[in-house]
Amino acid sequence: MTDINPTTTLTAKDFASNQEPKWCPGCGDHAVLQQIKSVLPELGVSSENIAFVSGIGCSSRLPYYMATYGIHGIHGRALPMATGLKAARPDLSVWVATGDGDALSIGGNHFIHTLRRNPDLNVVLFNNKIYGLTKGQYSPTSKLGLRTVTSPAGVIDHPFNPASLVIGAGGTFFARAFDKDGKFLRSILLRAAQHRGTSLVEIYQNCPIFNNAAWDAFANADIKAENTIYLEQNKPLLFGKEMKKGIRLEGFKPVVVDLEKGGVSTADLWIHDETDINKASILARFADTDPDSEGALPRPIGVLYAEDRVTYEDALTGQVRDARKNGAGTLAELLKGDNSYVIK
Repeated sequence: MTDINPTTTLTAKDFASNQEPKWCPGCGDHAVLQQIKSVLPELGVSSENIAFVSGIGCSSRLPYYMATYGIHGIHGRALPMATGLKAARPDLSVWVATGDGDALSIGGNHFIHTLRRNPDLNVVLFNNKIYGLTKGQYSPTSKLGLRTVTSPAGVIDHPFNPASLVIGAGGTFFARAFDKDGKFLRSILLRAAQHRGTSLVEIYQNCPIFNNAAWDAFANADIKAENTIYLEQNKPLLFGKEMKKGIRLEGFKPVVVDLEKGGVSTADLWIHDETDINKASILARFADTDPDSEGALPRPIGVLYAEDRVTYEDALTGQVRDARKNGAGTLAELLKGDNSYVIK
């Protein structure tokens, strides 16, 4: 990264534009915006070398509120635009702000192919399980049975599991955080920014108007400890108010155990390894269980998976470099190619 102001200490205010955020009072987007602005100074990159790209939706307004370069694109197309920008300017820090509707519905095809290509992008997926900007239609992550203006009898489409989708598409980094958990969210955003490749941070974000309290089981201070498990590398999977519950693997099946009942200790528990794709795939499926159902598994929060793999722009730059070893050519020679003939 090129820093044109190496002697200047940046703060969150340096990354705030002069535009007032146009989100509803109580919207989780406000909190996410604040944490993004707070984490950028820690990257040591000047605002002139950062770009935010977005599609359509409430979350996609974010580039207006950042004092960086920004592109407010079209519906579902933020990721290919960001990929093109990163390929042309690999020196830039490129971020993508998108939502569950923008990324996983009309942008679904771009989503999976961006993940497998692995350009060095920082993708922030605002997931409120609803279409907010267009006034409350159900989205690809909406809960089964949810009544909306486009599902008056209840949603019958099985919802996407973003974690499983990312890992299944060949993504190299997936993490999950909450809009209300500011300090932790900031740490996850920083970790994602430091990842070389496409980092995907799913943020459970509340829409107080069209899907209020959708994440209460995991965000409500009174009950979240029983329904969430914060992942730490090389640490056992513990949760609960007293941290007396844990997860043990029986073969490939995760099982909740109570450490107070005897016969089980922390030595018997699953040790988190974010580099293990098989364990990450199992962790991703925890989100398939309803927190109110019998035998429900706690929702993993933190980094589920991280893999070191060559980035798209590095591979592309390598091909260009190798091609140039053959010397400069002309357009006529390029069009003629190695095999051509003349018609007389």
